[in-house]
Amino acid sequence: MPDRKTMDDEPCPVGRCVDVVGDRWSLLIVRDAFDGVRRFGDLQRSLGVARNILSDRLRKLVDAGILQTQAASDGTAYQEYVLTNKGKSLFPVVVALRQWGERHMFERGERHSVLIDKHTGKPVARMVPTDKEGNALPPEATHVRKVS
Repeated sequence: MPDRKTMDDEPCPVGRCVDVVGDRWSLLIVRDAFDGVRRFGDLQRSLGVARNILSDRLRKLVDAGILQTQAASDGTAYQEYVLTNKGKSLFPVVVALRQWGERHMFERGERHSVLIDKHTGKPVARMVPTDKEGNALPPEATHVRKVS
């Protein structure tokens, strides 16, 4: 079976991002990394993913500079996967997906997790794109401009 086409030569930032983190497992690995899950076995238990798939996604995330490996923090022979600065900059993406899911994927009153601000103890405010004055920016108020 031929390899699928990548978006490496395309000018679309969304397409290029989806190539790297657009599959289920990659995004869930990144989510777990934000939650402090660092070891292969812990990721596998958390996600319930096959070892070969987890190995493949971890390798791709490391190759993309989203995760890096380091010696285990407890001095054991294990290696840990930690977010790089590039990986940490995915935080708004994960929060946006989480908040969209909270609003649209659960029935009213259905239990789900909520992202909490450690300093206030309150749910993180809903993310909304804004204009330069801080006003909410609806999709119809934007357009894509191709740049060279």
